[in-house]
Amino acid sequence: MRKTNSTNYFNETELAAICPMHNVMRTLGGRWKIALLYFIHQEHNRFSLLQKKMPFITTKMLSQQLKELEQDELVLRKIYAEMPPRVEYSLTEKGQSLLPVLEELYDWGEKHIAKPFTQKSSDNEND
Repeated sequence: MRKTNSTNYFNETELAAICPMHNVMRTLGGRWKIALLYFIHQEHNRFSLLQKKMPFITTKMLSQQLKELEQDELVLRKIYAEMPPRVEYSLTEKGQSLLPVLEELYDWGEKHIAKPFTQKSSDNEND
């Protein structure tokens, strides 16, 4: 958390007031948040299911990203009073309002998916 009297905090606050895209990037920025919203929407709504869908995210980072999504009121965390305790995540109304945008991003990503780096076969023939 930034100090509220810092120049950086002031600049970010001013930018957020004049640029809606800044708010989008602050809320959805980072490597995992968009994927988390997408998977939660697809009923991968428990911590362990999210970990299985995203094996490269650390437990700490998954927990942190879910807390941030909850603070931004995009995700609702529900704790069931049973043994062992069960926690499920769901999209709030605000989070669901992002679904059309996420679907467009998904479609764009499929059309423009990055190809893994591979050496051209003609390069190998010259060796």
